[in-house]
Amino acid sequence: MANQLDSTPGLLGYVRDVSLRDDEILRELRRETADLPGGVAMQVMAEEGQLLGMLVQLTGAAQVLEIGTFTGYSTLCMARALPVGGRLVTCDITHRWPAIAAPYWRRAEVADRIELRVGDAVDTLAALSAERGPGSFDLAFIDADKANYPTYYELCVDLVRPGGLIIIDNTLFFGRVIDPAAQDADTVAVRELNATLCDDERVDLSLLVMADGITLLRKR
Repeated sequence: MANQLDSTPGLLGYVRDVSLRDDEILRELRRETADLPGGVAMQVMAEEGQLLGMLVQLTGAAQVLEIGTFTGYSTLCMARALPVGGRLVTCDITHRWPAIAAPYWRRAEVADRIELRVGDAVDTLAALSAERGPGSFDLAFIDADKANYPTYYELCVDLVRPGGLIIIDNTLFFGRVIDPAAQDADTVAVRELNATLCDDERVDLSLLVMADGITLLRKR
């Protein structure tokens, strides 16, 4: 059996040529985001955005929670995939980046499906739990500050229904998770969360070697 292939620029280009279904709204949002400080590193890859949309469709998710909006590319991809009457709640620490996203959401005619909440994500998730109760979301996507990943995960386990899906981005964190010299708070948090997830009997688990690492967790 073959081992994991290296994602060379040529191979990635081939994957995009034969599988990426793109449009001008998505391309323009990626270009604008790429021009921001740190935009390339923080932006969800086009292929990942397409995967997120497919996962929403596959799970039939009508209530989606996103932690970490940034410029709203993943938000847009998931909102487009929602069924009629579906709703996506996305939260960010500032209005600055979602303000870039808003015109693209309107152009794609999904702004009415998206609810933006600005503030500390832990407070936002606690408020959602109080308002809606446990198990009120079908799918959650975590892509925010890494040091708080363990806290976000625990809150999402409560907020997502049994049989629902939790998706965690950046779980390989630029490869730093295997570097013992990397002891910064972000890397340590991702590394420790990965170890915890492997033994967490509340979920089924698959870590995809794609983009910067994408972990899929089905709540039992």
